[in-house]
Amino acid sequence: MRGGRRRFLTLPLLACATCSWAAYPEVSRGRTLAFPRDHGAHPLYRTEWWYITGWVSDVSSRELGVQITFFRNRPQVQEDNPSAFAPKQLVFAHAAVADAKFGRLRHDQRAAREGLGLAGAETGSTRVWIEDWSLRLAPEGYVAQVAARNFGMRLTFKPTQSILLEGEDGYSRKGPKSGQASYYYSRPQLAVAGELVVEHNTMAVTGTAWLDHEWSSEYLAPDAAGWDWVGINFSDGGALMAFRIRRKDGRELWAGGSLRDPSGQTRALAPGEIEFTPMRRWRSPRTNIEYPVAMRVNTGSLALHLEPLMDDQELDSRASTGTIYWEGAVRATQEGREVGRGYLELTGYALALRL
Repeated sequence: MRGGRRRFLTLPLLACATCSWAAYPEVSRGRTLAFPRDHGAHPLYRTEWWYITGWVSDVSSRELGVQITFFRNRPQVQEDNPSAFAPKQLVFAHAAVADAKFGRLRHDQRAAREGLGLAGAETGSTRVWIEDWSLRLAPEGYVAQVAARNFGMRLTFKPTQSILLEGEDGYSRKGPKSGQASYYYSRPQLAVAGELVVEHNTMAVTGTAWLDHEWSSEYLAPDAAGWDWVGINFSDGGALMAFRIRRKDGRELWAGGSLRDPSGQTRALAPGEIEFTPMRRWRSPRTNIEYPVAMRVNTGSLALHLEPLMDDQELDSRASTGTIYWEGAVRATQEGREVGRGYLELTGYALALRL
């Protein structure tokens, strides 16, 4: 979901004299995802994102979190306009480095309309970019390059496991109505290698990451405020994805997820199997928003305690997707023993999301 991911929020209204308001395609049960086709963009749908999060370390064992997200949005304006400047598709990007030594996120963002070679999202396979920020699927894996204001990334994410289709073979419900859904797959246990540039220092890093690719036309129910999402790569090779959609009054509206064991067997998690319980909260000194940054997550027989690499992992994306959310590297423990690492995303804790 990967919003905030995982993730397309209120966009500025763009003036348009002659618009073609073709309906967005519906997300429906029974569509078979096909690869490599579905690694690429789906420009007829309203929103889409490619979301990578991971833990890396350098030769001195300095641990950092990394996050790279590209979003595509079809705003349905000026679709009949032949001009290359018409905003038929919008592309956004977020990138961040979590460094406990620094104490808060280093992050940056980009936004552009597709066209003129400056930004785009290709169909057929993963290639999405805004100027010198890019994510593409190459023979060696996903290759990301980011030249941000105060950091940089040149990282490769190599798949080590089969694609994990979320929900029912890639059809992932997000609410009580069947149309409140997305097409969604994950790539857990990606092997990371490459370079980070932080404070003008280039460090070689390795680690493990997670990729989500999701696209949708109608996402959140009208009474939804936001979501909590977690993706965990377990030390034994397993993986967990779990989320809950919260109502505006704080109660749960919907939940879902998947659990893959070390042998590769995967089962979908039903809404009643998933429980998020806040254990500790942190208030941002910049926005005054309070987030439950430590969580207990129960998924049937599995109980995990999530603790952040550092509390201050708030991402202010008001200059691009228009929202503020918390997205952070977390450790997963059981009875005090670390069993995995991943990312936790917390959205809608200030204002309800509008997608």
